[in-house]
Amino acid sequence: MTRVIACIDGFNLYFGLRSKGWRRYYWLDLAGLSQSLLKPGHILQSVHYFTARIRANGRNNEDMRRQNTYLEALATRPDLHTHFGHYLEKKRECHLCGAQWLDYEEKMTDVNIAVQMLNDVCEDRFDTALLVSGDSDLTPPLDWVRSRYPTKRVVVALPPGRHSVQLTRAAGGYLTIGEDKLRQNSLPDTITRTDGYLLTRPDHWR
Repeated sequence: MTRVIACIDGFNLYFGLRSKGWRRYYWLDLAGLSQSLLKPGHILQSVHYFTARIRANGRNNEDMRRQNTYLEALATRPDLHTHFGHYLEKKRECHLCGAQWLDYEEKMTDVNIAVQMLNDVCEDRFDTALLVSGDSDLTPPLDWVRSRYPTKRVVVALPPGRHSVQLTRAAGGYLTIGEDKLRQNSLPDTITRTDGYLLTRPDHWR
């Protein structure tokens, strides 16, 4: 049997769904999705989800609330591990009028994914790694795995609307996640936490 780990680039997946206008798939069962992408004879060992909590900017309270609800829903899945990066303040400037404003840029996801994958390959925790991302910045760790551990395989699962020639060339194989997989792997509309609190799918994501 082939042991598989899944590493999911949360923001790359999110922006791929957003580019398609597929808000109804934001309430996604990531463990179920990963399982659905496996081939016969593959066993899913663990699922790692990489994201960052949205920082308040005075206009995104509802976004923060929806994200928090989703993260709490994912936390009820014992087979899924969430890894957090962070947002860094960054000054932006309009090239036309010179106006400046503060924005936030997500940091550490690429590094966290690379560390997880390299640690797991060195500890012999997988035969195949499933990387859900279309970010070319993740090419170097794939090249390293292929050169140092030629018997190990990394398969890239491209989110909808995302693509990277560089990343797919470095992979041992690749596929694009179709809408059918997303449709089949929504979380239940209501989920009960261990303390009895009921989590409900945001209406905005229906």
